[in-house]
Amino acid sequence: MEFRIELSSRIPIYRQLAEQIRGAIATGRLAWDERLPSVRELSRTLVVNPNTIARVYLELEREGILNTRPGLGVFVARPRHELTKRARRERLVQTVDGLLTEAVHLGFTAEEVSELLAERATRFHWTPESTGLK
Repeated sequence: MEFRIELSSRIPIYRQLAEQIRGAIATGRLAWDERLPSVRELSRTLVVNPNTIARVYLELEREGILNTRPGLGVFVARPRHELTKRARRERLVQTVDGLLTEAVHLGFTAEEVSELLAERATRFHWTPESTGLK
């Protein structure tokens, strides 16, 4: 997996990297239990302060997206559903409402938004649990 940092972006470097990791996991470009580069390796590759990489890894570990195995490195964590289905649904509803509000302000129709969501959903890696399959 190759990460890229846009130095001209107004988005902080740690947020750029965290979003790339989240997106890579969601789309299946990073698999569960896959090892990520060490803090040192990634900081050298991206020419970024190691503390920035460590901050990203720590933040994603707190969110349950990554886990550190002492002596082995940082790995993509398997999804955990610590929140109840209802709580997860409420969080998703808030996110979707924000997206729909933005779509209305940008002048999209409900049909255009539905088509775009259906198209984009095909690019993501859905777990058997999330699709209703076992």
